[in-house]
Amino acid sequence: MIKKGYGQAYVPTQDEYKRLLKIVQHNKYANRDSLLILFSYGLGLRAVEMAALKIRDVIGSDGNVLEVVSLKRTKGNKTREAYIIDSRIRKSIVDYMAWRVDYAARKRLVLSENQALFLSQKGAHFTNVTLQKLFTKIYREAGFRGRSHSGRRTFATNLIEKNIDIRTIQVLMGHSNISQTAKYVQSNPERLKKAIINALY
Repeated sequence: MIKKGYGQAYVPTQDEYKRLLKIVQHNKYANRDSLLILFSYGLGLRAVEMAALKIRDVIGSDGNVLEVVSLKRTKGNKTREAYIIDSRIRKSIVDYMAWRVDYAARKRLVLSENQALFLSQKGAHFTNVTLQKLFTKIYREAGFRGRSHSGRRTFATNLIEKNIDIRTIQVLMGHSNISQTAKYVQSNPERLKKAIINALY
C-alpha cells in the first residue's frame, strides 16, 4: 500500500471538478460557493486566506475587479499575492458582487468595501474552521471525499503537469521554502513516470 505524502488532500479528476461546479449551481448560495471553488482551484488559496478577504481586496475604487490581490492572512503571516487573470474567475466575482448588492438591498444593509468578501449563511464572515466545514459539505454533496485543501493541491498539481518551473509554483503557493513545493512534485507519480521516460539516451 502506498503511503500518502505531504498535503495529500484528495485531488478530484477533471470530471469530478466539473460536476462539483455544476452541483453548486443549484445551491442557495450558488454565486458564493462557485467563487470559493474557483479561488481554491484557480488561485490555490487556503481556507484561512479566503476567510480573511475583504471586498476591497478584490474590487478596486473604480468598481472593477483587481488583477493582483494582496493576501495578508497567510501561513506564517507573510504577505503574498494572487493574480486574478482568468476570465472565468473575474466573471464569477462580478456575478457574486451583483448578488451581494441585491442581498444587501433585500436585508436593508449597507454594503461596504471593508466587509468580508465571503458571507456565511448567517450573514457573518467565515472563520477558517467554518469555511473548511463548508468545503467538506460541498464535496460530500458532489459525491467524493475532499476538503478545503483539495483545490489548493489540485492547483499545484495542474501547474506541475503543465511543466511550470518549481520556483514559480513556490511563489504562487506562498511556500517559504522550496522544499515544501518539492513535496508536491515528489508525491505526483504521473509526473515521475513521464520524467523517467527520458532517462535513457
